[in-house]
Amino acid sequence: MAGLEVAVRFAPRDVDLELSVAPGEVLAVLGPNGAGKSTLLGLLAGLLRPTAGRVVLDGEVLVDDRGTFVPPHRRGVGLLAQDAMLFPHLDVEANVAFGPRSAGASRTHARERARQLLGDVGMTPFAGRRPHELSGGQAQRVAIARALAAEPKLLLLDEPMAALDVTAAPEVRQVLRRVLRGTGRCAVLVTHDPLDALALADQVVVLEAGRVAERGPAQQVLSSPKSAFGARLAGLVLIPGTITADGLATADGTVVHGLVTGAVGERGVALFSPSVVSVHASDPGGSPRNRWSATVLDVAPRGEVVRVRARPDAPAGHDVLADITVAAAAELDLVPGGPVHLVVKATAVRILASA
Repeated sequence: MAGLEVAVRFAPRDVDLELSVAPGEVLAVLGPNGAGKSTLLGLLAGLLRPTAGRVVLDGEVLVDDRGTFVPPHRRGVGLLAQDAMLFPHLDVEANVAFGPRSAGASRTHARERARQLLGDVGMTPFAGRRPHELSGGQAQRVAIARALAAEPKLLLLDEPMAALDVTAAPEVRQVLRRVLRGTGRCAVLVTHDPLDALALADQVVVLEAGRVAERGPAQQVLSSPKSAFGARLAGLVLIPGTITADGLATADGTVVHGLVTGAVGERGVALFSPSVVSVHASDPGGSPRNRWSATVLDVAPRGEVVRVRARPDAPAGHDVLADITVAAAAELDLVPGGPVHLVVKATAVRILASA
């Protein structure tokens, strides 16, 4: 069977996992520290050998209970980690050409492949530079090209944006999204950031204590989680729609205004924290571009704040969470079924292309 099929147990870390990735699909793996994410990557890369079970990639058995074990260098598996780990003594083009050359490609073919990939990640002008002359975001773009240069059947991505600053991370995320969609190969992305999962992944798996706690489409898992860790991630308000020039158009035609990352016409999501939502008894007017009348569904204390869940009249069908002070909740006299007005500044909303 094409794609990736995994059913493995690794007793030393009490990991027992079963999952699959279809051809051309990107699977995001989320979970708390110690859940088994790094162990899964080690088993897929061949750095760890399972106690029992098997891993099959595009119909080839990489490891099983019958003694089969394909070593890491013969698996057709590429790795992109937090650190770009470029060879410091080679220029950018030579770094990317290293994989094809190691696989037996001629110098000419390897260089042509490197130039093509550097173009794909927007790094052609930097081909002659050494790694120390690159910014963190530039180095990670080169690392993406190098990981793809050997044409792996499976690409493993281990927190690829974790070491980048807030400016570089969205840019590299966009590059990864574009190149992953263009390759048709399957990929496994380990991340703590729900933005990575929403932007890059088709499916999400949540691991807890070495087991699969839940799986589903990225938007479904992050908007309606069923696991404890998924619920912690779901602190974000998520509204799906289509990206416009200055926001996101929902299914009912409402535009949610925000800071846009992505191309007009792409599927996307509007994301914001409950802490940036203001709740009012009546329409406050003024300049905020996101103002919605809504009905209170639930009011619940959460430590020092009160979480309000309300359903706006528009965008229809998408509940909004708001975290307000206890004093504000008391002054508003919030009760389920009561009317409120919600306000969210456009500068607090991120519009992100979604898989």
